[in-house]
Amino acid sequence: MQIFNNPSINDWQQILQRPAINNDTLQNTVLHILKSVQTEGDEAVKSFTKSIDYIELKQLQVTPEVIKKAGEKVDAALKNAIDIAIQNIRLFHQKQVQAIEKVETMPGVLCWRKSVPIEKVGLYIPGGTAPLFSTLIMLAIPAKIAGCKELIVCTPPRKDGTVSEVILYTASVLGIEKVFAIGGVQAIAAMAFGTASVPQVYKIFGPGNQYVTAAKQFIQQQGVAIDMPAGPSEVCVLADESANPDFIAADLLSQAEHGPDSQVVLVTNQMIIAEKVIKAIEQQLNNLPRKTIAEKALQNSKCIIIDDLEDAIALVNTYAAEHLIIQCEHAEAIAEKITNAGSVFLGNYSPESVGDYASGTNHTLPTNGFAKAYSGVSVDSFVKKITFQQISQQGLQQVGPAVMQMAIAEGLEAHKNAVQIRLNQTI
Repeated sequence: MQIFNNPSINDWQQILQRPAINNDTLQNTVLHILKSVQTEGDEAVKSFTKSIDYIELKQLQVTPEVIKKAGEKVDAALKNAIDIAIQNIRLFHQKQVQAIEKVETMPGVLCWRKSVPIEKVGLYIPGGTAPLFSTLIMLAIPAKIAGCKELIVCTPPRKDGTVSEVILYTASVLGIEKVFAIGGVQAIAAMAFGTASVPQVYKIFGPGNQYVTAAKQFIQQQGVAIDMPAGPSEVCVLADESANPDFIAADLLSQAEHGPDSQVVLVTNQMIIAEKVIKAIEQQLNNLPRKTIAEKALQNSKCIIIDDLEDAIALVNTYAAEHLIIQCEHAEAIAEKITNAGSVFLGNYSPESVGDYASGTNHTLPTNGFAKAYSGVSVDSFVKKITFQQISQQGLQQVGPAVMQMAIAEGLEAHKNAVQIRLNQTI
Protein backbone atom coordinates (compact mmCIF):
# COMPACT_ATOMS: atom_id res chain seq x y z
CA MET A 1 0.00 0.00 0.00
CA GLN A 2 1.10 3.55 -0.71
CA ILE A 3 1.65 5.51 2.52
CA PHE A 4 0.94 9.24 2.91
CA ASN A 5 1.82 11.03 6.13
CA ASN A 6 -0.30 14.13 6.83
CA PRO A 7 -0.71 15.17 3.18
CA SER A 8 -1.77 18.72 2.40
CA ILE A 9 -5.48 19.20 1.72
CA ASN A 10 -4.44 20.44 -1.73
CA ASP A 11 -3.14 16.94 -2.51
CA TRP A 12 -6.18 14.99 -1.32
CA GLN A 13 -7.93 14.78 -4.69
CA GLN A 14 -4.87 13.38 -6.41
CA ILE A 15 -4.14 10.90 -3.61
CA LEU A 16 -7.74 9.67 -3.55
CA GLN A 17 -8.03 8.99 -7.29
CA ARG A 18 -9.51 5.63 -8.21
CA PRO A 19 -7.70 3.22 -10.53
CA ALA A 20 -8.82 3.54 -14.13
CA ILE A 21 -7.98 2.12 -17.53
CA ASN A 22 -7.59 4.17 -20.70
CA ASN A 23 -10.96 5.88 -21.06
CA ASP A 24 -10.84 6.23 -24.85
CA THR A 25 -10.14 2.54 -25.32
CA LEU A 26 -12.89 1.62 -22.87
CA GLN A 27 -15.52 3.83 -24.49
CA ASN A 28 -14.73 2.69 -28.03
CA THR A 29 -14.91 -0.96 -27.04
CA VAL A 30 -18.17 -0.52 -25.14
CA LEU A 31 -19.86 1.45 -27.91
CA HIS A 32 -18.87 -1.15 -30.50
CA ILE A 33 -20.42 -3.96 -28.47
CA LEU A 34 -23.58 -1.98 -27.69
CA LYS A 35 -24.20 -1.09 -31.34
CA SER A 36 -23.51 -4.62 -32.52
CA VAL A 37 -25.95 -6.21 -30.07
CA GLN A 38 -28.55 -3.56 -30.88
CA THR A 39 -28.44 -4.44 -34.59
CA GLU A 40 -27.52 -8.13 -34.58
CA GLY A 41 -29.14 -9.35 -31.36
CA ASP A 42 -28.43 -12.90 -30.16
CA GLU A 43 -25.76 -13.55 -32.77
CA ALA A 44 -23.71 -10.58 -31.57
CA VAL A 45 -24.12 -11.70 -27.95
CA LYS A 46 -22.81 -15.16 -28.79
CA SER A 47 -20.00 -13.76 -30.93
CA PHE A 48 -18.69 -11.44 -28.21
CA THR A 49 -18.99 -14.16 -25.58
CA LYS A 50 -16.78 -16.31 -27.79
CA SER A 51 -14.23 -13.62 -28.69
CA ILE A 52 -13.97 -12.03 -25.22
CA ASP A 53 -14.61 -14.92 -22.83
CA TYR A 54 -13.68 -17.83 -25.12
CA ILE A 55 -17.01 -19.49 -24.42
CA GLU A 56 -19.24 -20.84 -27.16
CA LEU A 57 -22.92 -20.66 -26.21
CA LYS A 58 -25.52 -22.81 -27.92
CA GLN A 59 -28.40 -21.05 -26.19
CA LEU A 60 -28.58 -17.97 -24.00
CA GLN A 61 -31.43 -18.79 -21.64
CA VAL A 62 -31.04 -21.29 -18.83
CA THR A 63 -33.88 -23.80 -19.05
CA PRO A 64 -36.43 -24.13 -16.21
CA GLU A 65 -35.33 -27.75 -15.74
CA VAL A 66 -31.71 -26.74 -15.13
CA ILE A 67 -32.81 -24.03 -12.67
CA LYS A 68 -35.02 -26.50 -10.83
CA LYS A 69 -32.27 -29.12 -10.47
CA ALA A 70 -29.55 -26.67 -9.45
CA GLY A 71 -30.43 -27.01 -5.77
CA GLU A 72 -29.34 -30.63 -5.79
CA LYS A 73 -25.72 -29.45 -6.04
CA VAL A 74 -25.93 -26.84 -3.26
CA ASP A 75 -25.14 -28.15 0.21
CA ALA A 76 -27.57 -27.80 3.10
CA ALA A 77 -25.37 -25.44 5.14
CA LEU A 78 -25.20 -22.94 2.28
CA LYS A 79 -28.95 -23.22 1.70
CA ASN A 80 -29.51 -22.41 5.36
CA ALA A 81 -27.17 -19.40 5.12
CA ILE A 82 -29.07 -18.16 2.07
CA ASP A 83 -32.36 -18.52 3.96
CA ILE A 84 -31.01 -16.41 6.84
CA ALA A 85 -29.79 -13.72 4.46
CA ILE A 86 -33.11 -13.64 2.59
CA GLN A 87 -35.04 -13.34 5.85
CA ASN A 88 -32.94 -10.42 7.15
CA ILE A 89 -32.79 -8.57 3.83
CA ARG A 90 -36.51 -8.99 3.23
CA LEU A 91 -37.34 -7.71 6.73
CA PHE A 92 -35.14 -4.62 6.35
CA HIS A 93 -36.50 -3.77 2.91
CA GLN A 94 -40.16 -4.36 3.77
CA LYS A 95 -39.89 -1.52 6.28
CA GLN A 96 -39.07 0.83 3.40
CA VAL A 97 -42.59 0.59 1.94
CA GLN A 98 -44.58 3.73 2.72
CA ALA A 99 -48.35 4.12 2.82
CA ILE A 100 -49.99 6.71 0.59
CA GLU A 101 -50.60 9.97 2.44
CA LYS A 102 -53.09 12.45 1.01
CA VAL A 103 -52.34 16.08 1.83
CA GLU A 104 -54.91 18.88 1.62
CA THR A 105 -52.65 21.85 0.86
CA MET A 106 -55.64 24.23 0.81
CA PRO A 107 -59.37 23.59 1.33
CA GLY A 108 -60.45 21.60 -1.73
CA VAL A 109 -56.89 21.05 -3.03
CA LEU A 110 -55.87 17.44 -2.45
CA CYS A 111 -52.41 16.09 -3.39
CA TRP A 112 -50.76 12.70 -2.94
CA ARG A 113 -47.94 10.54 -4.22
CA LYS A 114 -48.09 6.87 -5.14
CA SER A 115 -45.29 4.35 -5.68
CA VAL A 116 -45.82 2.41 -8.92
CA PRO A 117 -43.50 -0.54 -9.66
CA ILE A 118 -41.29 -0.50 -12.73
CA GLU A 119 -42.79 -3.30 -14.82
CA LYS A 120 -39.64 -4.78 -16.39
CA VAL A 121 -36.23 -4.74 -14.70
CA GLY A 122 -32.91 -6.33 -15.57
CA LEU A 123 -30.59 -7.66 -12.89
CA TYR A 124 -26.90 -8.01 -13.74
CA ILE A 125 -25.20 -10.52 -11.46
CA PRO A 126 -21.38 -10.55 -11.67
CA GLY A 127 -19.83 -13.98 -11.94
CA GLY A 128 -16.57 -13.66 -13.81
CA THR A 129 -14.17 -14.49 -10.99
CA ALA A 130 -16.76 -15.25 -8.29
CA PRO A 131 -20.48 -16.15 -8.57
CA LEU A 132 -22.09 -13.28 -6.64
CA PHE A 133 -25.39 -14.95 -5.76
CA SER A 134 -25.61 -12.48 -2.86
CA THR A 135 -26.14 -9.69 -5.41
CA LEU A 136 -29.12 -11.57 -6.78
CA ILE A 137 -30.63 -11.62 -3.30
CA MET A 138 -29.93 -7.92 -2.84
CA LEU A 139 -31.63 -6.96 -6.10
CA ALA A 140 -34.47 -9.45 -6.40
CA ILE A 141 -35.91 -8.96 -2.91
CA PRO A 142 -36.58 -5.19 -3.18
CA ALA A 143 -37.80 -5.74 -6.76
CA LYS A 144 -40.31 -8.32 -5.54
CA ILE A 145 -41.39 -6.13 -2.62
CA ALA A 146 -41.88 -3.20 -5.02
CA GLY A 147 -44.10 -5.38 -7.22
CA CYS A 148 -42.07 -5.50 -10.45
CA LYS A 149 -43.83 -7.85 -12.88
CA GLU A 150 -40.87 -9.14 -14.90
CA LEU A 151 -37.35 -9.78 -13.62
CA ILE A 152 -34.64 -10.65 -16.15
CA VAL A 153 -31.32 -11.97 -14.82
CA CYS A 154 -28.08 -11.96 -16.78
CA THR A 155 -24.92 -13.50 -15.33
CA PRO A 156 -21.63 -14.55 -16.96
CA PRO A 157 -21.33 -18.22 -17.92
CA ARG A 158 -18.54 -20.49 -16.79
CA LYS A 159 -16.02 -21.90 -19.25
CA ASP A 160 -18.37 -24.75 -20.13
CA GLY A 161 -21.22 -22.34 -20.85
CA THR A 162 -23.20 -23.16 -17.73
CA VAL A 163 -24.24 -20.88 -14.88
CA SER A 164 -23.25 -21.36 -11.25
CA GLU A 165 -25.64 -23.72 -9.46
CA VAL A 166 -25.81 -21.50 -6.40
CA ILE A 167 -26.94 -18.53 -8.53
CA LEU A 168 -29.60 -20.71 -10.15
CA TYR A 169 -30.69 -22.11 -6.80
CA THR A 170 -30.99 -18.59 -5.39
CA ALA A 171 -33.02 -17.55 -8.42
CA SER A 172 -35.33 -20.49 -7.87
CA VAL A 173 -35.84 -19.67 -4.18
CA LEU A 174 -36.64 -16.07 -5.09
CA GLY A 175 -39.13 -17.10 -7.77
CA ILE A 176 -37.11 -15.91 -10.77
CA GLU A 177 -37.60 -17.91 -13.95
CA LYS A 178 -35.75 -15.97 -16.66
CA VAL A 179 -31.99 -16.38 -16.29
CA PHE A 180 -29.53 -15.84 -19.16
CA ALA A 181 -25.92 -16.98 -19.39
CA ILE A 182 -24.61 -13.64 -20.60
CA GLY A 183 -21.98 -11.39 -19.04
CA GLY A 184 -20.21 -8.10 -19.60
CA VAL A 185 -21.24 -5.31 -21.93
CA GLN A 186 -23.20 -7.70 -24.15
CA ALA A 187 -25.49 -8.53 -21.21
CA ILE A 188 -26.24 -4.86 -20.57
CA ALA A 189 -26.88 -4.36 -24.30
CA ALA A 190 -29.19 -7.37 -24.55
CA MET A 191 -31.35 -6.17 -21.65
CA ALA A 192 -31.34 -2.56 -22.84
CA PHE A 193 -32.31 -3.20 -26.46
CA GLY A 194 -33.87 -6.65 -26.31
CA THR A 195 -33.02 -9.58 -28.57
CA ALA A 196 -34.90 -12.60 -29.88
CA SER A 197 -34.05 -14.38 -26.62
CA VAL A 198 -33.70 -11.59 -24.06
CA PRO A 199 -36.69 -9.34 -23.27
CA GLN A 200 -36.09 -5.60 -23.22
CA VAL A 201 -36.28 -3.98 -19.78
CA TYR A 202 -36.94 -0.46 -18.52
CA LYS A 203 -34.23 -0.27 -15.86
CA ILE A 204 -30.99 -2.18 -15.27
CA PHE A 205 -29.47 -2.92 -11.88
CA GLY A 206 -26.26 -4.48 -10.67
CA PRO A 207 -22.56 -3.79 -10.21
CA GLY A 208 -19.76 -4.72 -12.58
CA ASN A 209 -16.32 -3.80 -13.83
CA GLN A 210 -15.51 -0.55 -15.60
CA TYR A 211 -16.78 -1.90 -18.92
CA VAL A 212 -20.16 -2.83 -17.43
CA THR A 213 -20.38 0.53 -15.66
CA ALA A 214 -19.59 2.40 -18.88
CA ALA A 215 -22.18 0.34 -20.76
CA LYS A 216 -24.83 1.24 -18.20
CA GLN A 217 -23.99 4.92 -18.49
CA PHE A 218 -24.21 4.79 -22.29
CA ILE A 219 -27.58 3.03 -22.39
CA GLN A 220 -28.92 5.55 -19.89
CA GLN A 221 -28.38 8.19 -22.56
CA GLN A 222 -30.66 6.15 -24.83
CA GLY A 223 -33.62 6.06 -22.47
CA VAL A 224 -32.96 2.97 -20.36
CA ALA A 225 -32.68 3.81 -16.67
CA ILE A 226 -29.94 2.42 -14.41
CA ASP A 227 -29.63 2.09 -10.67
CA MET A 228 -26.37 4.04 -10.32
CA PRO A 229 -22.77 4.06 -11.53
CA ALA A 230 -21.53 1.01 -9.61
CA GLY A 231 -18.08 -0.05 -10.71
CA PRO A 232 -15.16 -1.83 -9.01
CA SER A 233 -15.63 -2.39 -5.29
CA GLU A 234 -13.96 -0.24 -2.65
CA VAL A 235 -13.71 0.17 1.12
CA CYS A 236 -12.35 2.88 3.40
CA VAL A 237 -11.50 2.23 7.04
CA LEU A 238 -11.29 5.13 9.49
CA ALA A 239 -9.37 4.04 12.58
CA ASP A 240 -8.01 5.48 15.81
CA GLU A 241 -5.95 3.95 18.63
CA SER A 242 -8.92 1.81 19.79
CA ALA A 243 -9.01 -0.13 16.49
CA ASN A 244 -7.86 -3.72 16.06
CA PRO A 245 -5.16 -3.89 13.32
CA ASP A 246 -5.95 -7.54 12.53
CA PHE A 247 -9.62 -6.68 11.99
CA ILE A 248 -8.70 -3.75 9.74
CA ALA A 249 -6.36 -5.89 7.65
CA ALA A 250 -9.08 -8.51 7.23
CA ASP A 251 -11.59 -5.85 6.14
CA LEU A 252 -9.20 -4.33 3.61
CA LEU A 253 -8.37 -7.73 2.14
CA SER A 254 -12.04 -8.70 1.93
CA GLN A 255 -12.48 -5.93 -0.62
CA ALA A 256 -9.11 -6.33 -2.30
CA GLU A 257 -9.99 -9.90 -3.27
CA HIS A 258 -12.99 -8.71 -5.32
CA GLY A 259 -10.81 -7.81 -8.30
CA PRO A 260 -7.51 -6.26 -9.38
CA ASP A 261 -9.26 -2.91 -10.00
CA SER A 262 -10.73 -2.74 -6.49
CA GLN A 263 -9.38 -0.16 -4.08
CA VAL A 264 -8.94 -0.15 -0.31
CA VAL A 265 -8.04 2.86 1.80
CA LEU A 266 -6.97 3.15 5.43
CA VAL A 267 -7.26 6.54 7.12
CA THR A 268 -5.89 6.76 10.65
CA ASN A 269 -4.58 9.31 13.11
CA GLN A 270 -2.02 6.86 14.49
CA MET A 271 1.15 5.86 12.62
CA ILE A 272 1.49 2.81 14.87
CA ILE A 273 -1.94 1.57 13.70
CA ALA A 274 -0.88 1.97 10.08
CA GLU A 275 2.32 0.00 10.66
CA LYS A 276 0.50 -2.82 12.46
CA VAL A 277 -2.17 -3.02 9.76
CA ILE A 278 0.40 -3.29 6.97
CA LYS A 279 2.16 -6.07 8.87
CA ALA A 280 -1.16 -7.89 9.44
CA ILE A 281 -2.01 -7.59 5.73
CA GLU A 282 1.28 -9.27 4.81
CA GLN A 283 0.54 -12.13 7.20
CA GLN A 284 -3.10 -12.66 6.21
CA LEU A 285 -2.46 -12.28 2.48
CA ASN A 286 -0.44 -15.49 2.32
CA ASN A 287 -3.47 -17.52 3.41
CA LEU A 288 -5.84 -16.24 0.75
CA PRO A 289 -6.77 -18.38 -2.29
CA ARG A 290 -7.25 -15.13 -4.25
CA LYS A 291 -3.89 -13.77 -3.13
CA THR A 292 -2.80 -12.73 -6.64
CA ILE A 293 -5.97 -10.69 -7.20
CA ALA A 294 -5.70 -9.05 -3.77
CA GLU A 295 -2.04 -8.15 -4.37
CA LYS A 296 -2.94 -6.33 -7.58
CA ALA A 297 -5.72 -4.43 -5.83
CA LEU A 298 -3.35 -3.42 -3.04
CA GLN A 299 -1.17 -1.69 -5.64
CA ASN A 300 -4.06 0.77 -6.10
CA SER A 301 -4.56 1.21 -2.37
CA LYS A 302 -3.60 3.88 0.13
CA CYS A 303 -2.70 4.26 3.77
CA ILE A 304 -3.17 7.87 4.90
CA ILE A 305 -2.10 9.18 8.28
CA ILE A 306 -3.92 12.33 9.42
CA ASP A 307 -3.00 13.40 12.97
CA ASP A 308 -6.16 15.45 13.49
CA LEU A 309 -9.23 13.20 13.61
CA GLU A 310 -11.53 15.98 12.37
CA ASP A 311 -9.34 16.38 9.30
CA ALA A 312 -9.41 12.61 8.84
CA ILE A 313 -13.22 12.71 8.83
CA ALA A 314 -13.12 15.49 6.23
CA LEU A 315 -10.83 13.39 4.03
CA VAL A 316 -13.16 10.39 4.35
CA ASN A 317 -16.09 12.57 3.22
CA THR A 318 -13.99 13.77 0.30
CA TYR A 319 -13.31 10.18 -0.76
CA ALA A 320 -17.03 9.19 -0.52
CA ALA A 321 -16.41 5.46 -0.19
CA GLU A 322 -18.77 2.73 -1.28
CA HIS A 323 -18.18 1.07 2.11
CA LEU A 324 -16.95 3.01 5.15
CA ILE A 325 -15.88 1.20 8.30
CA ILE A 326 -15.44 3.34 11.41
CA GLN A 327 -13.21 1.55 13.92
CA CYS A 328 -12.97 4.39 16.43
CA GLU A 329 -13.76 4.81 20.10
CA HIS A 330 -16.71 7.13 19.46
CA ALA A 331 -17.91 5.54 16.24
CA GLU A 332 -21.53 6.65 16.49
CA ALA A 333 -20.60 10.27 17.13
CA ILE A 334 -18.22 10.22 14.19
CA ALA A 335 -20.91 8.60 12.02
CA GLU A 336 -23.09 11.68 12.56
CA LYS A 337 -20.42 13.69 10.75
CA ILE A 338 -20.33 11.40 7.71
CA THR A 339 -22.03 13.00 4.72
CA ASN A 340 -20.67 10.92 1.83
CA ALA A 341 -20.70 7.11 1.92
CA GLY A 342 -22.65 4.25 0.40
CA SER A 343 -22.96 2.19 3.59
CA VAL A 344 -21.37 2.70 7.01
CA PHE A 345 -20.20 0.04 9.47
CA LEU A 346 -19.69 1.08 13.09
CA GLY A 347 -17.27 -0.40 15.61
CA ASN A 348 -14.76 -3.22 15.73
CA TYR A 349 -17.37 -5.94 15.30
CA SER A 350 -19.13 -4.69 12.17
CA PRO A 351 -17.16 -6.19 9.27
CA GLU A 352 -18.16 -5.01 5.81
CA SER A 353 -18.65 -8.61 4.71
CA VAL A 354 -21.71 -8.90 6.99
CA GLY A 355 -23.33 -6.10 5.03
CA ASP A 356 -22.29 -7.83 1.83
CA TYR A 357 -24.29 -10.89 2.75
CA ALA A 358 -26.76 -11.04 5.57
CA SER A 359 -27.22 -8.11 7.97
CA GLY A 360 -30.20 -6.81 6.01
CA THR A 361 -28.87 -3.69 4.28
CA ASN A 362 -28.29 -3.65 0.53
CA HIS A 363 -24.80 -4.14 -0.86
CA THR A 364 -25.45 -2.60 -4.29
CA LEU A 365 -23.89 0.78 -3.63
CA PRO A 366 -22.42 3.80 -5.47
CA THR A 367 -18.68 3.64 -6.13
CA ASN A 368 -16.03 5.94 -7.61
CA GLY A 369 -17.10 8.88 -5.45
CA PHE A 370 -20.73 8.79 -6.62
CA ALA A 371 -21.79 8.38 -2.98
CA LYS A 372 -21.67 12.18 -2.90
CA ALA A 373 -24.93 12.22 -4.84
CA TYR A 374 -26.30 8.66 -5.13
CA SER A 375 -27.87 6.25 -2.65
CA GLY A 376 -27.59 2.49 -2.56
CA VAL A 377 -30.33 0.24 -3.96
CA SER A 378 -33.59 0.12 -2.01
CA VAL A 379 -37.25 -0.61 -2.67
CA ASP A 380 -37.53 2.98 -3.94
CA SER A 381 -35.08 2.08 -6.71
CA PHE A 382 -37.68 -0.25 -8.23
CA VAL A 383 -40.63 2.14 -8.25
CA LYS A 384 -41.65 5.37 -9.90
CA LYS A 385 -43.20 8.07 -7.74
CA ILE A 386 -46.32 9.42 -9.44
CA THR A 387 -48.01 12.49 -8.00
CA PHE A 388 -51.77 13.09 -8.11
CA GLN A 389 -53.95 16.08 -7.43
CA GLN A 390 -57.72 16.45 -7.19
CA ILE A 391 -59.14 19.96 -7.01
CA SER A 392 -62.75 20.81 -6.26
CA GLN A 393 -64.58 23.96 -7.40
CA GLN A 394 -63.96 25.44 -3.96
CA GLY A 395 -60.29 24.46 -4.20
CA LEU A 396 -59.87 26.12 -7.60
CA GLN A 397 -61.42 29.30 -6.24
CA GLN A 398 -58.83 29.16 -3.45
CA VAL A 399 -55.70 28.48 -5.48
CA GLY A 400 -56.76 29.74 -8.95
CA PRO A 401 -56.03 33.47 -8.51
CA ALA A 402 -52.43 32.71 -7.44
CA VAL A 403 -51.97 30.46 -10.46
CA MET A 404 -53.31 33.09 -12.84
CA GLN A 405 -51.10 35.79 -11.35
CA MET A 406 -48.00 33.63 -11.78
CA ALA A 407 -48.94 32.65 -15.34
CA ILE A 408 -49.38 36.31 -16.32
CA ALA A 409 -45.96 37.11 -14.86
CA GLU A 410 -44.37 34.42 -17.01
CA GLY A 411 -46.27 35.51 -20.13
CA LEU A 412 -48.19 32.24 -20.44
CA GLU A 413 -51.70 33.41 -21.21
CA ALA A 414 -53.07 29.95 -22.04
CA HIS A 415 -52.05 28.73 -18.60
CA LYS A 416 -54.04 31.60 -17.06
CA ASN A 417 -57.00 30.92 -19.32
CA ALA A 418 -57.18 27.23 -18.29
CA VAL A 419 -57.98 28.45 -14.78
CA GLN A 420 -60.01 31.55 -15.73
CA ILE A 421 -62.44 29.62 -17.97
CA ARG A 422 -63.30 27.30 -15.10
CA LEU A 423 -63.68 30.08 -12.56
CA ASN A 424 -66.00 31.97 -14.91
CA GLN A 425 -68.35 28.97 -15.03
CA THR A 426 -68.48 28.62 -11.25
CA ILE A 427 -69.49 32.22 -10.55
